[in-house]
Amino acid sequence: MNSPDVYKKLGIEPVINAQSWVTVLGGSLMKPEVLSAMNEASSVFVDMIKLNKSAGDFIAKICNAEKGLITSGCAAAQVLMVSACMTGKDESKINLLPSSDLGKNQVLLHSKQRNRYEKSFTMPGATIVEFSSEEELKSLISNKTACVAYVLAPWLSRGLGLSRTIDLAHEKDVPIIMDAAAELPPRANLSKFIDMGVDLVAFSGGKGIQGPQSTGFLAGKKDLVDAAFMNSLNLHAELAAIGRPMKVSKENIVGLVTALEMFIDTDESKEWSDWLDKSKRIKNRIENIKGIKVTIEDDEETRQGPTVVIRFGKNYKGPSLKKILFELENGKPNIFVSTQPHINEISLIMVNIQDGEDIIIAERLTEILEKS
Repeated sequence: MNSPDVYKKLGIEPVINAQSWVTVLGGSLMKPEVLSAMNEASSVFVDMIKLNKSAGDFIAKICNAEKGLITSGCAAAQVLMVSACMTGKDESKINLLPSSDLGKNQVLLHSKQRNRYEKSFTMPGATIVEFSSEEELKSLISNKTACVAYVLAPWLSRGLGLSRTIDLAHEKDVPIIMDAAAELPPRANLSKFIDMGVDLVAFSGGKGIQGPQSTGFLAGKKDLVDAAFMNSLNLHAELAAIGRPMKVSKENIVGLVTALEMFIDTDESKEWSDWLDKSKRIKNRIENIKGIKVTIEDDEETRQGPTVVIRFGKNYKGPSLKKILFELENGKPNIFVSTQPHINEISLIMVNIQDGEDIIIAERLTEILEKS
């Protein structure tokens, strides 16, 4: 792999990313059309309020929502969703954030959905209150409840089902917000959760959509999206709002819109087939190595596209998992894979594997795993 000059001068080498759309490896790769659109957007000044509104209308249309908003990543969308539920469009409350003193300052979240990213829910000053059952959720909803949150990710339990969670929240007139950062594709998810009744849903723009890594977007009810925008870029207010550090450039807005247009027009079955073919080439190359079991798993709820899973049996005599990872990550080129040390397995996720990289991965794994 040749390193682009912009990285060479910084002493950085490119890597092979079999960990999926992870931020630590740069998310995804933008297509030339997206980069061209961003470059074109950089050539003039525009009214950012009008641009945000127009881009939000586009988001609303593709999500079958009342309104949409482009944000500086999905985490920013989560901050703004909770902020909107806490303040509504009341500028006096917006000016107070972050604050735990507002009347509505609790986010209810299932205990099985607690996660390392939940800080975004509490940044406006809210407190997470967890529940473990339907009855507990019913009892916890009060005049302090800003919203019920639902997190959808392949590495998290569903807890209480989404449809039932929506019903219970709406029975008490409480909005439900959803973090679906990496749930695109499938493309049907753009509108699925809104159609089910979710009030606000947030997605990343820099994962499967292949937009700018520092973008995301939210979609949902008009009043809540308006409140999110006021908490973000309310340029006419006396004080800058909590979302001021999360502003989105005109280039990123145009880049994400362009990426979404291309994402919608992409043949999903062909995309999936390409990932599956790469998975099969790796599996076929390494599956006869003694002591390992190799499978291809592509369940939509637990995997992000076709994934080669390597499990180590009792008769495996090769290097330890720690040694395998070290050799992969420190070879030429560096190869990063997903691991589950507590169950002794390696996952190779195909969504970011470029043409020919599957062969490199297969050869390197064969070389490493066959060492005694």
